[in-house]
Amino acid sequence: MGEKRTYKARKPGGGRKKLKPEYDAGKNLKNQMDAAVALYEEDCSLQSIADVLNLNPIKVRKLLITAGVYESEVAEKVQDTFERYRKTQDYKTSILSTATVLGLSKASVTSYLPYEKGVYFPNTADKEKISVGAERQRRYRAVRKLRTEPTEEHLWEVVLLYAGVRFKTYSGLPFTYEIRKGRNGQYTKELWIDRRENSKSLAWSSVLLALNNIKEVGAVVDRPKALGDIRGVTYIYGIFYRFSMIDVSDKVKEKMMKR
Repeated sequence: MGEKRTYKARKPGGGRKKLKPEYDAGKNLKNQMDAAVALYEEDCSLQSIADVLNLNPIKVRKLLITAGVYESEVAEKVQDTFERYRKTQDYKTSILSTATVLGLSKASVTSYLPYEKGVYFPNTADKEKISVGAERQRRYRAVRKLRTEPTEEHLWEVVLLYAGVRFKTYSGLPFTYEIRKGRNGQYTKELWIDRRENSKSLAWSSVLLALNNIKEVGAVVDRPKALGDIRGVTYIYGIFYRFSMIDVSDKVKEKMMKR
């Protein structure tokens, strides 16, 4: 037997060199997604987008799902089912469980899920980095989830997504709110209401108190005080109406439409 070769420690950063060091799969996928979204928002069909980008329609759909602009009953059912299993199972097992429950192939389930790596994801990307269509779809899904399960976690998700959006009070006065970050870079649980030159702070505890006072999601609430004697409830009333957590009377709707 020959002599053993002396072991040489691998240098940091060593290993097999990339065959194409200039190739960036994530960047390429991001570019494809941006192009697909631009065409989709011009009302192009999946097939026509596929023809332009030289892709197959299934990949185009997956790109649009990743961007958060594509929606269908099947896609919604697959994603909701997958997310439910993902809480307790690993990725591959969740796909198998979803496929079994919905009677689909694993490939079909995967085609309705967003890409895992390489591109930004609508659920976590900053609003400034996604398209208007993706932002709209993100809000729609978050509100739907909140109405189905009106929890603090779901409400906070919607509140973050609607920061900077225009609301109306019970009397029709327009306002917006912002969520500021603390020194640690995390959002503070406080809504800063912007009414013209004045900014007022709305405590998160007040919002939660009003949430707990909603007797039935989507039911008509005649006036702000019906949500409780809470500081800033006139703003909470307008916010909850926009979130479809409550409805308002036709008379109140007229007030809100006038200004």
